[in-house]
Amino acid sequence: MSTPTIVSFAGGATTGEGMVTRVESGPDGTVVVVDATPFHPVDHTWPDQPGDAGAIAAGDETVPVVEALMAAVSDESEFAVGSDIPVKRGTEGWTWLVAHRIDGAAPAWLDKGSRVRLSVDGSRREGLSRGHTACHLASLALDLAVADLWRKDPGADALGNPDFEGRANQSSRIHEDGAVDEYRLGKSLRRAGFDTETFAATLADREQRINAQLTGWIAAGATSRVETEGPTIVDRRRWHCELPEGEAVILCGGTHVGSLSEFSSISVSLDLTDPQLLVMTTTATPVV
Repeated sequence: MSTPTIVSFAGGATTGEGMVTRVESGPDGTVVVVDATPFHPVDHTWPDQPGDAGAIAAGDETVPVVEALMAAVSDESEFAVGSDIPVKRGTEGWTWLVAHRIDGAAPAWLDKGSRVRLSVDGSRREGLSRGHTACHLASLALDLAVADLWRKDPGADALGNPDFEGRANQSSRIHEDGAVDEYRLGKSLRRAGFDTETFAATLADREQRINAQLTGWIAAGATSRVETEGPTIVDRRRWHCELPEGEAVILCGGTHVGSLSEFSSISVSLDLTDPQLLVMTTTATPVV
């Protein structure tokens, strides 16, 4: 029986060693599974943060890794990668793995049982980590900026404010030093008690409030970290950030910065061109 991949990215690792346990060819290239990896894979059910890129090496040989993805193998030996995985992450009867996609066929030295070195593209990882932390901070600032527009209790976010993010977010896409989030402002949100008309009429003010809040949080230089319940890819991980208003804790499988002092600024722009779809674009600027 397969065992889950051991991962070290939550602690910030970008290098590691492991043994190849599986090599599978497919129409999109070849995937290599290693028993332990520093690579962060894109999640197949909520693909907000892209998977890491980098390289796998042994001796003087190296092959580029295009992207790391989730993979899974069932107790009946069904193997699936990425969006082809037919079940949710953590479903019983499946073992959860990290697959490293390479272009073309695997070289002869990269085979089951091989000991390899793994290295992540550090610059890209840092950019994605800044983008992910900025995305969470922007959503918390958005919740705070629209807190007065609720007529009913929608539940609380990680800082105890009305959870607009949890109620309305329909997609989140993180990139290096930023993110784009989409929020559905339809009938269901209005029935839940959110005043969409006042929101639309005061959009510029809300954006200004969010950016002022983000400026304050950056100035405070709060610590940021990921805590995990275990070493495997399927173990739960949580992002913690010690903000002036209290510690924010959010379930999150991605990577993050170690401190908000790594940002020169974080800002958002709000777009309501479609009155039923809010698009929030977050831009992070790192300290040089």
